[in-house]
Amino acid sequence: MSNKRRYQTFCKTAVDLPIFLQDWYLDVVCVEGEWDVAIVEKAGRIIAAMPYYIKKKGFFTYSTIPPLTKWLGPYLLPELRKRKHELKLYKELIEQLPTVDFFNQNFHYTVKNWLPFYWQHFRQTTQYSYLLTEIDNLEQIYKNISTDYRNNKIKKAKEHIVVSSDRTLKDLYDVNKLSFERQGMSVPYSFSFLENLDKVLAEHKARKLFFATDQDGNIHSVLYLIWDKQSSYYHIAGDDPALRSSGASILLVWEAIQFTSKELGLKTFDFEGSMIEGIERVRRQFGAVQYPYFNVRKYYSKTFQVAESIKGMWS
Repeated sequence: MSNKRRYQTFCKTAVDLPIFLQDWYLDVVCVEGEWDVAIVEKAGRIIAAMPYYIKKKGFFTYSTIPPLTKWLGPYLLPELRKRKHELKLYKELIEQLPTVDFFNQNFHYTVKNWLPFYWQHFRQTTQYSYLLTEIDNLEQIYKNISTDYRNNKIKKAKEHIVVSSDRTLKDLYDVNKLSFERQGMSVPYSFSFLENLDKVLAEHKARKLFFATDQDGNIHSVLYLIWDKQSSYYHIAGDDPALRSSGASILLVWEAIQFTSKELGLKTFDFEGSMIEGIERVRRQFGAVQYPYFNVRKYYSKTFQVAESIKGMWS
């Protein structure tokens, strides 16, 4: 049986495997390449795994992060997340990684030790996700939101904005697209890509769409929430640039936090982080706490490194 087949079975029992590392999630996001996985077994049982995504462009083969995938990285069973186990298991996983021109992954923030990767000449940049934890205490979570957001955004938005889930995925994508266009950017995924992902997430009962509309039916803001057994994730969002002053986007976040706590029974809301100053400020206004995670990468090909620096095209 291949590593991939073993891993597909393992995913059904791994207690806290992030949604981005699930085999069914990888199946749908890795459409422009292929994914596989390094595994370590003991007594016929997987105890460590590390999925990876391989793409080709021109003469190059490289391992990178699939679209709409926040993290990959090594996963160890909870009882093995100790230094004495990590050093050995990470070394075994590294030895199984594919021969490529470039390797690049974001490790989940539960991965605290990247030293074995450093010893193998990988490089690391620390980035940040922003989390709200213990959100079962919604009263305290609301108190921790900045006064400006509570009074000038959430309360005022409630006076003329209705939150619902009764619009279409295409509506959500179109508003999401407006946010990219406002910044002079193209959406990094097509509607058909999102449609396929949404179908799979719906089948696994792991997503909800939120829309903020006014009395005339205009969509001010959208939010696409996904979740696993530990956390919900602020995965996709967008605003109509002409209607951004309504506070609808802030109201949607608060509604998604409440949904996570009351309906899903989860204690963690993950903003998925951002290194952009303006976005980071919004996370802090909600009282979210920084959680560092590692971007780990390695160039095996100097030619690739030069090509990337010139073109910036290897995403």
